[in-house]
Amino acid sequence: MKFTINRELLLKPLQQVAGVVERRQTLPVLSNVLIEVTDNQLSVTGTDLELELVARLPLESETQPGETTVPARKLLDICKSLPAEAELRLEVEGERVVVRSGRSRFTLATLPASEFPNLEEQVSGAQLEVAPDQLRRLIDSTAFSMAQQDVRYYLNGLLLELRKGRLRAVATDGHRLAMADAEVSGISEDAEVIVPRKGVMELARLLGDVSEPVKLTVGKNHVRVIAGDVTFTSKLVDGKFPEYERVVPKESQRRVLADRELLRQTLGRVAILSNEKYRGVRMQLSDASLRVQANNPEQEEAEEEISVDYQGGELEIGFNVSYLIEVLNTLHSTEVQLQLGDSNSSAVIVDPNVTGTLYVVMPMRL
Repeated sequence: MKFTINRELLLKPLQQVAGVVERRQTLPVLSNVLIEVTDNQLSVTGTDLELELVARLPLESETQPGETTVPARKLLDICKSLPAEAELRLEVEGERVVVRSGRSRFTLATLPASEFPNLEEQVSGAQLEVAPDQLRRLIDSTAFSMAQQDVRYYLNGLLLELRKGRLRAVATDGHRLAMADAEVSGISEDAEVIVPRKGVMELARLLGDVSEPVKLTVGKNHVRVIAGDVTFTSKLVDGKFPEYERVVPKESQRRVLADRELLRQTLGRVAILSNEKYRGVRMQLSDASLRVQANNPEQEEAEEEISVDYQGGELEIGFNVSYLIEVLNTLHSTEVQLQLGDSNSSAVIVDPNVTGTLYVVMPMRL
C-alpha cells in the first residue's frame, strides 16, 4: 500500500474517525484505524465495536492498493504537528508504515487488517433523507435529558421514532423528559429504535460539518447515517423505551408566560445557594409574580422575584434547578411557557411559538 495526500485533506477525516476510537482497549487493534486504498480512493475506518465511522476521500496521485491498520492517535498527532499544506507519503514497508513529509520521517507499527472487526456490511430497514440541521436540532433539543450509566440501560440513549411524515427524538432519565419533532417526507416504514449515548454524541459532532441531506437507515440492530463521504454506523440499545406519552400531563390548569433569559438568569443566581446535592429551588406563584427561593444546610438563603404573565391563583412547587436551567439553555425563544397543575404534578415547558418540542420536569418535595 502506498499513497500521497495533502495534510489538510487527511486531517479532517482522521479527526472524525479518531473520535470513535477509545484510548484504552481490550483488543489492541481497536486502538488503530483501518486504512484501505482501492481504485484511487482512500478509506479510513475507526470502531469501538459499538460504533463505526468510515471516511472516504479520492486520491489524485499515483497509488498502490492495499490495507493495514495503524495507531489512530499517533497518526492523528503526526498530521497535526506537520506544517499546513504539507504533503504526506504513506507506504507499507514490511510490518511497518512509514510516513514521510519533507525532511520528516515516522515509522509506525501496524496490525493486520484481517484482525480489524467489521460492524455490519449492509444495514437494511426504514429509510429517509433528512436535512442535517433538522437531525442536529432534534439531538441538541433532547440529548441532555438522556440518563448516564443508569441500570435501566434503555434510558442511556435516545429514542428515534419514525412515523409517516414525522421524525421524533425522545430522551428521559426518569426525572425529566425531552421530546422534539421534525416534519420529514419519504419515510419508507415506521420504526422505533434507541441509539446509545456515545452514538448520539458522535452523530451530533459529525452533523456539524455537513450541509447536504443525509441518508438515515434504521435497521433491526443498527442505525446508519451516510453524510457526504462519511458513513456512521451504531449498534442499537436492545430494550423497550418507556411509554413516554403517558408521563406528559394532558391538562395543566395554570400557565405561566415568562421572559426566558430573565428566568434563566434568576434561576442561575438563586441556585448558587441551593443544596449542592439535591439542587432544589422553591417557586411561589401569585398573580403576575414568580418568587424563586433556595437554601442549603449551612442556613444560607437566596430569593428573587420576577414579573410574569400569570393569573391562576397561588401555587408553591419545588424543582431541581439544574433541570430547569438546562431546558432554558436549549430553547432559543424570547419567551417560555410553563404549564403547571398542582404542587405534585410535573411541569411542561414549551416555546409558545414552536410546536412539536416540549419538556417535562418532575417536581421535588422540599
